Amino acid sequence: MTPRNVASRRPTGAAPDDRAEVKPPPPVTPAYLERAALHYLERYSASVAMLRQTLKRRVDKRCRLRGEEASAFAEAIEATVARAVGAGLVDDARFTAGRLAALRRRGASARALSAKLAAKGVSREQVASAMEAERETAEAGVDLEAEAARAYAKRRRLGPWRRPGTREAHRDRDLAAMARAGFPYGLSRRVIEADPDAEPLDHEA
Repeated sequence: MTPRNVASRRPTGAAPDDRAEVKPPPPVTPAYLERAALHYLERYSASVAMLRQTLKRRVDKRCRLRGEEASAFAEAIEATVARAVGAGLVDDARFTAGRLAALRRRGASARALSAKLAAKGVSREQVASAMEAERETAEAGVDLEAEAARAYAKRRRLGPWRRPGTREAHRDRDLAAMARAGFPYGLSRRVIEADPDAEPLDHEA
């Protein structure tokens, strides 16, 4: 008789094998929170709010498995976040500037930037400060919103970046896409209706 058959013939009501019991995870400690914060920040660029939320989720999960109240560790989470800020491991200004630049390269409008950064827990004041710094460092005469609109249209292959002969049929759809991306109608029209001979077109992804 195989071991599997032996197990299947365990008498009804017999106690289960102790090895099958799932042990709860270790308790939440300052050392655990420190390790969790470092592990997260080594992998991701994050805002203060993102770090706080990540630690809170980990504590919530561990406390559920241990049958404990997660609220008891709120101060420990804040202390861990404060240490990370003090050590320069997380900085909202640095995070905002980096994320803003990356989103601009992908063609994000000012409205989309504000919404995306707010979703990451960045304050409205921090976003405004980063956008002001962006304007100050831009080359003279450069319209950042227009550049972003062109980048978005190019990435999505709208307007002048559509295949020849298909632009007019997709004009309204392209304008709607620009509006959803947060660009004003006047700017969207200038980009979508631009003369394809005025700028070199790139049909590659």
